[in-house]
Amino acid sequence: MASTIFDLTGKVALVTGSTKGIGKAIAEELARHGAKVVISSRKSEACDAVAAAINAELKDAPGEAVAIPAHIGERSELERLVSETRRKLGPVDVLVCNAAVNPYYGPSKDIPDSAFDKIMSVNIRSNHWLAHLVLPEMVERNGGSIIIVSSIGGLRGSTDLGAYAISKAADVQLVRNLACEYGQYNIRVNAISPGLVRTDFARALWENPDNLKRRTAHDPLRRIGEPEEIAGAAVFLASRAGAFTTGQNFVIDGGATIA
Repeated sequence: MASTIFDLTGKVALVTGSTKGIGKAIAEELARHGAKVVISSRKSEACDAVAAAINAELKDAPGEAVAIPAHIGERSELERLVSETRRKLGPVDVLVCNAAVNPYYGPSKDIPDSAFDKIMSVNIRSNHWLAHLVLPEMVERNGGSIIIVSSIGGLRGSTDLGAYAISKAADVQLVRNLACEYGQYNIRVNAISPGLVRTDFARALWENPDNLKRRTAHDPLRRIGEPEEIAGAAVFLASRAGAFTTGQNFVIDGGATIA
């Protein structure tokens, strides 16, 4: 007998930052497991292309994708994103907050205030806003899953990514807070913290082969991760398989944080 524990047929999933990297891989896997997925990032052309590719792949399957571009740093844009999702697909069952920024790399003493403020606004406040835009309808239906993509940067100190690391640590605390507040309504809130993954966002950390070898030399798996290796955790957390899981931070890093 085939298992349906990971089946997402009929579920509506909204994934931010889903035109490339980890967000794209998550959106693709959610759709492959039956979800109706919103592809969202700032550029409409990129959203259209990813949605079209998913629909072409799944033309004879229950999953599908629609494109709704939005700038997550603007509350009005997030309100439009949620309302358009409801109009096109229905109320949100699964929210994946994946989009993030890091406009500065270097010691904390040199970070401009504008860069610090942007990191905190986009990486923390926008997730707070977006979660609270979908939570009322989840409460009304007595169920839902919110997933925030954090980072192992939020688990340890950094000499070059300080503000980004602070924002990612805050995202994990946001998860714990929301899990405590909304668990009574059967709403689960969890985080995924990837290690070094082959994405454009982290390109500066892996594109140089010598730098990559040095960064992964002491990791148990001795290699960089791939975006699709993060997506399975999102399917688990979105589905019935993760029905008793909330307030947790899933570290997927090839063992980097234990070495």
